[in-house]
Amino acid sequence: MTRHRDRQSPRAPSAGGDDSIFCVGMLPRVSRTFAACIRLLPPPLDNQVLIAYLLCRVADTIEDTADLPVAEKDRLLALFAASLTEDGSDPTALATAFAHPRTDDELLAREASAVWRRFRALPRPQRDAISPWVREMCAGMAEFATIHSHARPDRLVALTAVADLDRYCYYVAGTVGHLLTELFRLHHPRVTRQHYARLKELATSFGLGLQLTNIIKDVADDRSRGWSFVPRQLCQLAGISPEDLIAPTHRREAGVVMNALIAKARIHLSDALDYCTALPRSQYRIRLFCLTPLYFAIRTLALAERDPALLDPGHKVKITRGEVYRTICMTYMLAPNNHLVRAYYRQLAAKKRTRKHGEARL
Repeated sequence: MTRHRDRQSPRAPSAGGDDSIFCVGMLPRVSRTFAACIRLLPPPLDNQVLIAYLLCRVADTIEDTADLPVAEKDRLLALFAASLTEDGSDPTALATAFAHPRTDDELLAREASAVWRRFRALPRPQRDAISPWVREMCAGMAEFATIHSHARPDRLVALTAVADLDRYCYYVAGTVGHLLTELFRLHHPRVTRQHYARLKELATSFGLGLQLTNIIKDVADDRSRGWSFVPRQLCQLAGISPEDLIAPTHRREAGVVMNALIAKARIHLSDALDYCTALPRSQYRIRLFCLTPLYFAIRTLALAERDPALLDPGHKVKITRGEVYRTICMTYMLAPNNHLVRAYYRQLAAKKRTRKHGEARL
């Protein structure tokens, strides 16, 4: 997951020894967007998804902490994954590794035992739905930790092939799509075998679409830290290297590369739309939960596609608060109707896009 780190020393939410209060208090501190979306889910599914998300966030923090040696990341990821098996033990080693947290994410990692205890309190079917996917995420992050460790602000490290990008996105986001699908199936009795098979088929693509959108809007920020998720293979097809991607002298070639990534993300987001419409209409609140980030993503992608400053250092591609509010309101109204769900998706995907010469106005 790509994100910035606030280096102020954080304080834990006042929990009074209550793990549940701690987890609820930490969620908006590590992801305001997810904290807003999770309120759309019905109980007890909201609590189950909250715990699953925080577990994933702990794994992500281990991999993403730049000053942790690779061997230590591997050890902690393996230990954390083992703690999620049925006979796993409290991952107390994380408290030592993150004894002096500098960010809210590191604070969460230090207090991972609180999240682990809430996980252990879930019913066995829900634990079985969550555990294998978080453990697979940990294994994948360990694979990429070595690659990331070579990145420096003065030395760019990039993924080699498009297949590497797909694999990375699967580990950090595709696994989450499958995890959620398993929890949705357990929560709602009207998820038939046909529904479940279709959702499983699309779960990976749902995660990849959201992750690729984040990667596209954060290319310049990642570059400032010496890292590029844009594969060398894709850049070479346009006649440049990842080192040239944000150079003003290569804007045309960089545009070709970014348009290819945007097209790739659009394919996955189209699959994500199919995922949402495959959910039973009686799963209204689950549909709200899935459609809201999808609509945010396709709107963000439409903005990125026409933004001439997309690759400028320090520039942010983001939808306005007003657009966020309107999108949420529209989703509440449209969620039960597949025809309207798809029509609104098309509207957001094309909204305010620059017309080509001779193109009719819609």
